[in-house]
Amino acid sequence: MIKVMIVDDQELIRESLKIVLEQNEDMEVMALAGSGQECLDSLQTALPDVILMDVRMPDIDGVQATKIIKENYPEVRIIILTTFDDDEYVFNALKYGASGYLLKGVSVTDLAQAVRTVVSGGAMVNPDIVTKMVKLFNQLAQSNLMIEAVPGGVTELSRTERNISLLVGHGLSNKEIAEHLRLSEGTIRNSLSAALTKLGLRDRTQLAIWAVQTGLATEEVEN
Repeated sequence: MIKVMIVDDQELIRESLKIVLEQNEDMEVMALAGSGQECLDSLQTALPDVILMDVRMPDIDGVQATKIIKENYPEVRIIILTTFDDDEYVFNALKYGASGYLLKGVSVTDLAQAVRTVVSGGAMVNPDIVTKMVKLFNQLAQSNLMIEAVPGGVTELSRTERNISLLVGHGLSNKEIAEHLRLSEGTIRNSLSAALTKLGLRDRTQLAIWAVQTGLATEEVEN
């Protein structure tokens, strides 16, 4: 059973999302919160698997709440759910460790699938903002907000781990990478985990940003 927390300052949205998600037999909405602070307070008693996090809220907004949560509860997955298609929020939410970013107009089916995807270790991004994300990731190479890997970690990557990192930088899912490299999804998952460990990176989102920043994403897959 996937345990979900919904954080939004509008009660109608909180209750609506709860009804929608609990129509899925594999999901349970264990907590509701009306602000970032309420969310943080609730986490002291019980941890969900996934948090659906609004952005603009009183006291602590969703981006700052994401930062605090990932620093203290790194195992909790966070999907930023907002009506605001804003470049800064896209970048900061992912930089601080959000596993996904969806606009509130997303379909019920896509929302449920996003929850399942991030629980399994994947990342979920609304197709409407993928182009913006790619642009943002490329802009990072010219900023001081760099994702830094462990020194020398890149030289320890196997050919498969390097290829996977490159393709993560293209935004491909594990299934797509498996098809591209003609390997099993299990091999992709294990090699991805190994690459993250060697590079000292937190998740595939950081890996994607790092691959773009270092130019790895522009190179060719090694055969």
